[in-house]
Amino acid sequence: MKKYILLLIEFFFVQIAYSQTIKGKITNGFEGVPFANISVKGTGLGAAANADGFFILTDVPTGKQELVVSAIGYNKHKESLTVNQFDNIFNPVLRESSYKLDQVVVTGTMKESFIQASPVKVEVITQKFLKKVATANLMEVIENVNGVQKQVNCGVCGTNDIHINGMEGPYTLLLIDGMPIMSSLSTVYGLNGISTSLIKQIEVFKGPSSTLYGTEAVAGVINIITKKPADVFLIELDAFFNSDQEKNLDFAYAPKMKNVDMLFSGNLYSMTNFIDEVGDYNGGDSFADVPLSDRLSLFNRWSVKRKSSKALEISAKYYNEDRYGGVEEWTEAFRGSDSVYGESIYTDRVELIGTYQFPLKENIRLDASYNYHHQDSYYGDTKYEAWQEVYFANFLWDKKIDLNHDFLMGYTHRYQTYIDSTLANVNEQKFIQGLFVQYEMNLRHNMSFLVGLRADHHKDHGMIYSPRLNVKWRPETYTMVRLNVGTGFRTVNLFTEDHAALTGARDVYIVEELKPEESYNLNLNVNHVFILGGISGAIDFDAFYTHFTNKILPDYETNENQIIYANLDGVSISRGVAFNVQQNFEIPLSITAGGTFLDVYSIDENGVEEEELFAPYFSGVFSLSYQLEKQDASIDWTGKVSGPMNLPTYDEPFNRAETSPWFTLQHLQLNKRFNSQLSSYFGIKNIFDYTQDSPLIDPENPFGDNFDTAYAFGPMQGRRFVLGVSYKL
Repeated sequence: MKKYILLLIEFFFVQIAYSQTIKGKITNGFEGVPFANISVKGTGLGAAANADGFFILTDVPTGKQELVVSAIGYNKHKESLTVNQFDNIFNPVLRESSYKLDQVVVTGTMKESFIQASPVKVEVITQKFLKKVATANLMEVIENVNGVQKQVNCGVCGTNDIHINGMEGPYTLLLIDGMPIMSSLSTVYGLNGISTSLIKQIEVFKGPSSTLYGTEAVAGVINIITKKPADVFLIELDAFFNSDQEKNLDFAYAPKMKNVDMLFSGNLYSMTNFIDEVGDYNGGDSFADVPLSDRLSLFNRWSVKRKSSKALEISAKYYNEDRYGGVEEWTEAFRGSDSVYGESIYTDRVELIGTYQFPLKENIRLDASYNYHHQDSYYGDTKYEAWQEVYFANFLWDKKIDLNHDFLMGYTHRYQTYIDSTLANVNEQKFIQGLFVQYEMNLRHNMSFLVGLRADHHKDHGMIYSPRLNVKWRPETYTMVRLNVGTGFRTVNLFTEDHAALTGARDVYIVEELKPEESYNLNLNVNHVFILGGISGAIDFDAFYTHFTNKILPDYETNENQIIYANLDGVSISRGVAFNVQQNFEIPLSITAGGTFLDVYSIDENGVEEEELFAPYFSGVFSLSYQLEKQDASIDWTGKVSGPMNLPTYDEPFNRAETSPWFTLQHLQLNKRFNSQLSSYFGIKNIFDYTQDSPLIDPENPFGDNFDTAYAFGPMQGRRFVLGVSYKL
């Protein structure tokens, strides 16, 4: 008996000597990373951190062990630790990856909030994701977001817009640092002037949000957060060149000073190589596939370090572009000519944005912006010249009553002028005032509510009210359910928003006084974090339904030589489901994939149902990233799959397919870092070299009655190779 007791005592002390406990907190350098996974390589031992990032690992063998930490939105972290008989503390710091569940966002509630804590679902595109595809502008990145589509509206000059869940571009509100300065006239060509080098992150909210942002926030909101001086090295340079002879240079200078931080950056882009490969006419259609363009963008931001630690920031941006699309024989001497066809657009744009937080105990701030946009253009022999100015201000009071009650109130002031001295001879001024209130309440630890109401006064339409309700429920630690109900509205600026009214041979008819469009939306989102092979992953599921009234639809069918605009007497519906999956693996591989199924249609006053144009029944996106750790390199493969969509119809002899085919657009990029300052990248864009047929109707007679530029549904630029270099000091 004594012998067995001694053996048990010996076994007990051996276990103490050879197995210990490790505890600590997993952070990103600022706060805890919730639900991260930590394991001991080669032992099968593992644990999950709690919502604050704390963890405990038990029964860990003594000696040198390799610990592996992974979490959604972060690169896998490996670190050796010598486990002893005393306290074993391990506090790893994770580096951000492409996506991040605890990313700070502002778009859904107009104030900073973590994604996990926000009752409003917001998708975040980080800088890392932006760098997966070498591009000179925002539009090539945004189309890789699930449910978001870049739509080319003109096959000659290349103007485009952003569709969310199948709804046309004017229904998406684009913000710069929370300011609605990209609207109406500026969205026609201004979107291409937003360089990715300026962007810190992009926040995408799908669904109406007029309660906070007023007009145009019908389909959703895309908020572009620009970089601050603290986000940039002293000097940054990035340049690339591709096989189509596109040239791009980004530069930034951010000196750190005692009382103020400053960032000065810019972008130069040039495409002067005429390419004509897309079409049915001897390998081309005689028109440039890619508009020729010279662009300059300058950005300057100042952040003042105040004694009160309150914010005071001012930024300014200047954008200039000379763009041309047309036949190769065209030169500026033919600008406005009726003999050699070309579309020439000169753009000048100035933006000013400021934020001032009052030095008070209460959180009160003033956000203001101003933009000036001038477009001088010719579409063949048709001149279009217009000026737009927008003065905007938000006065906000954010009152946090206690941990469970939060109150936000604001006053909006918007004054807009639009002058068109040519096509429509318009001289318009709009003054819109609005009040909004938002109240957030946490009933229990696992449930919260957000209610809001906005009232806007429009000179032509009177008072317009926009309510919203958001509910967040966490039934389990790893599961989140969000329900969003809201309304949206849009006042129309027809000639600045629908490019078909400016180009082609069709005449424009407005058969009635156009009323504001209104929408009602219901969105259900379920997010679940799961464990697969000891590594965490996440899945998102969305179901959405949007009901439109007074929708303005262009009628191309009644008369092939006309575009007829009127408020729809019936209704328009956008509904569907979407999913998105993120998964890291034990090997340094991460995968993101998603898809959206859409059903977008209109029902007229007679009950006749008609599918809408350029809304794919299915679209999917994916992204794979593999880290070559020993080589300090990475491989990124991104892609988009687009299903069939309804297209405009044309009579003989110009008839085209009324439905687009399935197609995919994929990119591959290899990134190599040589040291902390120098890196390079090599990419292949549009790997499978897919392009649609000519987007032009009757291109042999561009001044004729049948010429049209609106049959654009897919890429018109084929495979190309990209080589770039980046330097940071």
